[in-house]
Order: sequence, then structure tokens, then C-alpha cells
Amino acid sequence: MVRGALHAECGPGTLDSGRTTDPGRTENDGRRTKDDVKPSLRIAVIGVGHLGRHHARILSALPGVELVAVVDTNRPRAEEIAAASGTHAAFEYRDVLGHVDAVTVAVPTELHRDIAVPFLEAGVAVLVEKPMTRTLVEADALIAAAVKAHTVLAVGHTERFNPAVEAARPLLTDPRFIEVHRLGTFPERSLDIDVVFDLMIHDLDVVLSLVQSDVESIEAVGVPVLTGRVDIANARLRFANGCIANLTASRISRDRVRKIRFFQPAAYVSIDYAAQKVDVWRLETGSGPKPTIEGGEVAVTSEEPLKRELADFVDAVTSRRPPLVTGEQGRRALAVAQAITDKIMAAT
Repeated sequence: MVRGALHAECGPGTLDSGRTTDPGRTENDGRRTKDDVKPSLRIAVIGVGHLGRHHARILSALPGVELVAVVDTNRPRAEEIAAASGTHAAFEYRDVLGHVDAVTVAVPTELHRDIAVPFLEAGVAVLVEKPMTRTLVEADALIAAAVKAHTVLAVGHTERFNPAVEAARPLLTDPRFIEVHRLGTFPERSLDIDVVFDLMIHDLDVVLSLVQSDVESIEAVGVPVLTGRVDIANARLRFANGCIANLTASRISRDRVRKIRFFQPAAYVSIDYAAQKVDVWRLETGSGPKPTIEGGEVAVTSEEPLKRELADFVDAVTSRRPPLVTGEQGRRALAVAQAITDKIMAAT
């Protein structure tokens, strides 16, 4: 049986149940009683390609969520994912306006603003995949719409939800040098953007969240090897506090590598994103004649980062709190990615 079917006769903000779009209100003039059951958050997934299909898979099983619909202009694809997720297929994003409390947007980047803004203006919470938009002007439009409507805007920087990153965060007290490698084989998707916006931006967001300082200067180089856009890039960021981050991203490598290493006074921390593994080594000065190096692998509870990201978004909407990755933070990562790309273009 298909859940959450949409009906044209339903008015704005309602489904057959007559529920309003505010998940925190009930039909008895907005006052809750001890017998009220908290309604499920009604969500639609806009775009069910490579990433959006996983949004649908996770949200269809997430507690407290009703996956109202999946939306894609590719009708067979929408119907396939809808059937797999036990929900309704729609073919235009406008079809679900007025029927949802929140949406996730996983369409090509150039469509993010045009799809996200109407939902935000209607007071519908939005999680938009990274990069949040093509330009900073478009990012500002999303942020302004969310602020005006007092609704949640989250950006899908999934590595922020990696359990290994969470486990390492308390260990990173004063990083002075950061080395990042994100290498992948040639993809069949995301070729509408270069490797900085496709891959490196993951690590830019993580680094910016960990280094509590502004970026002071950027050096960058990139090469378009197999496409007309930059396929391999290196960037060196110098922060105002003296920390330096060296990031390499490639989508033309033979092997997949996703690692980030932190060097700070008397300590070294290594994160393997893919393996969800953390190693820490410290210089210990005990009672002996010489200091010793001690450490090893840190305990990490493995979990799918995208599931954690979507659960955080749902909780942010229902709890009316900011998400872990806000629109402003997504914009900051986008701004640094744009500055790196500008440096690369200026050198070619």
C-alpha cells in the first residue's frame, strides 16, 4: 500500500487528515493535551538520483517521519524509488508544496536556488545538498528566505556527521598543520561542477568547523585532465591564528583515499573517513628519563553519516533548533571553495 498519496482537492498545507503544516500543532486550536500523539514530520525528497535515492531509503524508515513523496522529472526513476520506499511519486516539486513540513533537495546544483526558495518562503524546512548553490548570491537568497520565514535551512555536508570526525573532535585542541587527501576514481556524475565544489568542499567544511580562525590567505593549483573542468586540485589555506591546511582533491585517481591528519603540539590525530577510524598519538612526559610516544586507535561506533545527517535535520525541525550545518556554515564553505577556484582560474 502506498503511503502519503497526494490529492489535488486538498487545500494548501493539508493532507487528507486535515493537519496543518506545523508539526508542533494539533487540530484542537493549537493546544496540546497529554493524550495528543506527536504527528510525524511530513517530508518529500526532491531529486532521487545517485544521492537522493539514499535520502528516500533512510527517511522511509526513520522514526517520526512520514515520507510523503519522492519527486523527480524522470518519471520512471521517480516511480521506481517511490515503489522501493513505499511512498508516492511526483514529477514536479510544486506538486508537494502545501503537503509537507520539510524537504530534502538533491538535484543538480544549478537548480538548488529555484527549488529551495519557494519551500523556504512557504515556511517549509529545507536540507539542500552540498554545494548549497552555484554562487554566493544564490546562497544569500536561501539564507534570507529561511530567516524571513523563521524556518530551518540545513546544508548536506555529510562528513560533518561521520562518527570518526565526532570522535576526533574533542582531541583537536590546537591544530597547527592539517593534511587532507580526498582521492577518487573518475565518476559518471557531478561533472557539472569541478573537483573543488564536488569533493574538496567536504573537507573545507570539516576544517572550517575545527579551526576557530578566519582564512587569511589561499594558494591553489588545479588541472582539467579528463573533462573541461578542474579534475585535480591542491589548496593551501593559511588561517589568522597561524594554522595551515593543505588539501588535495582528485577524481581521476586509481585508488579511493579519504583521510585527514592533524598535527598539534605534542599530538598527532589521523582520521580515515571511509573506514571511520581514528588514531591518536601523544608525546607523554612521565617520571622516566625520556618522554614516550603513546596512543593508538580511538573507539568509534560506526554508523552511516547520511542517516545521522537526516536524523539531525528531522530533530532540528521538530525541536525548532539550528541544524548542525546551518545555511551560514554552508555559505562559508562555498565562499572558500569559490576563492580557491578563482585562484586556480587566475593562474591558467
